[in-house]
Amino acid sequence: MEYREIGTDPATRRKVSVLSLGAMLFGTRTDERTSFAVLDRFVEAGGTFIDTSNNYAFWADGGQGGQSEAVLGRWRRSRGVTDEVVIATKLGARPLSPGTGYEDNPEGLSARVIREQADLSRERLGVERLDVLYAHIEDRTVPLEETVAAFGALVADGTVGLLGASNHAVWRVERARALAASAGVAGFEVLQYQHSLLRPRFDVPSGLFPDGSIGHVGPELVGYLRAEPGLTLVAYSPLLAGAYTRTDKPLPPDYDHPGTPPRLAVLREVAKETGATPNQVVLAWQLGLPFPVIPLAGASSLEQLEENLAAVELALSDDQRARLSAAH
Repeated sequence: MEYREIGTDPATRRKVSVLSLGAMLFGTRTDERTSFAVLDRFVEAGGTFIDTSNNYAFWADGGQGGQSEAVLGRWRRSRGVTDEVVIATKLGARPLSPGTGYEDNPEGLSARVIREQADLSRERLGVERLDVLYAHIEDRTVPLEETVAAFGALVADGTVGLLGASNHAVWRVERARALAASAGVAGFEVLQYQHSLLRPRFDVPSGLFPDGSIGHVGPELVGYLRAEPGLTLVAYSPLLAGAYTRTDKPLPPDYDHPGTPPRLAVLREVAKETGATPNQVVLAWQLGLPFPVIPLAGASSLEQLEENLAAVELALSDDQRARLSAAH
């Protein structure tokens, strides 16, 4: 396994594995026994960075989520895991009541919600301090100053280490960081967005992203990451839920455009040249990008996890990287 640092403050920055394990479906679609086996193998292989959320996975049973955090808490206690493993969680997109969702009834990012939900996450995970805490989705009904101050207060009182933002417009991330700096409180340092080899369209709105697909990494965010080396991108859904290799997993509609087939063709070529799977090539390509990227990949079986772990050791040539990046 290889490692990189996230965060810039010596008091809170952490060294984490370059591959993060997504625990979204642990405790729901992935049963506890399998979840524990995947977690054990990930740590055995040197993995130290695990991702969850307070709303995972509410859609599995029509509830409000929390199952994934609870499973991770039981795993930590049963294995005696302490701060050698960094667990990141999120708040802001938990449904306020069962049977609803983050599009129509989200908890939001008020100061009250941030404090209450951070405490509940700490309780489920069984930790005194959350290693990384993200604002999961935007909340434009609450003044950004209130949200920034509330997150900063958690770092100041020692209940959160690093702060992050997910699925926010880039201008709002920058404004939040400027507000934090002006107020002398901790700001966002880890950004979690969807990123993969294939490029989506950015003009396809959804309920979560009414201004377009701001959950995806686009040129503006890439430029921002290049300009701010203290930021780290945690790239969720790098394997597009299996769409690169499984015929029963079609690509999402926003990938249906003329640029997709050429990139898939080059991906297949490089996979054949290296003897690796397309999934491994995608992850290896991300790990070698000129700005800091940590792929966040889930695994519902040991076989899937082993495939992902092997990508860390896959060396792509400069020519292969160039071809993958340039195809369109």
